[in-house]
Amino acid sequence: MKIRLENEDDYIEVEKLVRDSFWNVYRPGAYEHFIVHNLRNDESFVSKMAYVIEDDGKIIGSINYSKGKIVYGNEIVPALILGPIAIDKDCQNHGLGSKLINHTLDIAQKDNVPFILVVGDENYYSRFGFVSASKYCIYLDGTDLNEENPFFMIKVFDEGKIKNEQGIFHNPDVFDVDENEVDEFDRKFEYKEKLVLDSQLKEL
Repeated sequence: MKIRLENEDDYIEVEKLVRDSFWNVYRPGAYEHFIVHNLRNDESFVSKMAYVIEDDGKIIGSINYSKGKIVYGNEIVPALILGPIAIDKDCQNHGLGSKLINHTLDIAQKDNVPFILVVGDENYYSRFGFVSASKYCIYLDGTDLNEENPFFMIKVFDEGKIKNEQGIFHNPDVFDVDENEVDEFDRKFEYKEKLVLDSQLKEL
């Protein structure tokens, strides 16, 4: 088992992995694999932090990073965001996600990245040193500025690079997907049934 940079030959296998690992988890079907597909040709993509875990010739884990932006009034500050990250469903709960996250966080720190943002489970990401971004007055675009939103988190490497004022983080545009385009893209893969499950995110 080894962690290595993703290369072009991995693209289809990684997209399938991401699709399978997210399918029917947060919504009927998935669109994370479509984001990964589009991300590679987007200016926000951070290719030097796109890693995979390979075991006996099979890719069982993948992680991506991209550059969004924090808007402070009239000033825009670039900001790195983690995700999507995917682990083969047959290999989950064995620490592989932690290996990918720790590996890439070490790289970011050595590259003097001041902080990294993530949208996810606060109980999971807190183990890597992520805290609510609202602690630093940074909020996710579209969320209530009067609420903490603990699922939007930040890991700070350099406290001196954080502004002492309210900022709004915007994901890269590539994260905004059209459902019809996702359905068309899905035709490249083996058919999987979309299911509505109680565990999925509910629209407000």
